[in-house]
Amino acid sequence: MIDIKINDELELTDDKFLMIAGPCSVESEEQILGVARDLKKIGVNVLRGGTFKPRTQPESFQGLGEEGLKLLARAREETGMAIITEVMDEENLPLVEEYADIIQIGSRNSQNFSLLKAVSKYNKPVLLKRGFGNTIDELIGSSKYLALGGNKKIMLVERGIRTFETSTRFTLDVSAVPVLHEKTEYPVLIDPSHPAGINRYVEPLAMAGTAAGADGLIIEVHPNPKEALSDAAQQLTVPEFMELYDKIKRITEITRKNII
Repeated sequence: MIDIKINDELELTDDKFLMIAGPCSVESEEQILGVARDLKKIGVNVLRGGTFKPRTQPESFQGLGEEGLKLLARAREETGMAIITEVMDEENLPLVEEYADIIQIGSRNSQNFSLLKAVSKYNKPVLLKRGFGNTIDELIGSSKYLALGGNKKIMLVERGIRTFETSTRFTLDVSAVPVLHEKTEYPVLIDPSHPAGINRYVEPLAMAGTAAGADGLIIEVHPNPKEALSDAAQQLTVPEFMELYDKIKRITEITRKNII
């Protein structure tokens, strides 16, 4: 597996397990700083938070844009956490790259090849989510676009695919973990929040992905999910995440990985 240097403090290697957590969207200074402090105390070193949000309905909350990026930077300055946020288009790529330690490519942009080629010109870690209608080979093809500029600091994420099953938001393809490990040299993370769609399913999906050999998790955590402006139903509270973190820690002891 390729080693991914995130910043001066963090490096994802074969014996490490990367825990990424934070709210779906950056909503306010109080919200993002509060949850960042809580997550740092638990042991999380990478904070997620959407600032440009790809929403199905135009009237839904679209994110705070640059103001959200500034709030993430403030959280990094206070806690020392690295920050990851999604880029949606080439226009905002330079702005996102200026602030983010890790650039996220969301599922809807997994095959936005012009964006992938633009991101490939930057030398920053990139987290690439599998599109919910994409095969594993199509995800690998997208990773090749990201590597065009020579940047191999790529993390692949299984976040559920759309199938005939409707009891969950998406169907988590746990088998993608060993298959991607076999076919690529990149770390493979699991996003249990989006396939779950409901917070009570997040824990078992996260545990299943970890046991399958994933190299990390990216989980949505909100100080008060009922008041969240996006993805309210699937976000964990801080106490719920703390309980999950302890369980994941026990599983990673079996898989011989240390949480970073």
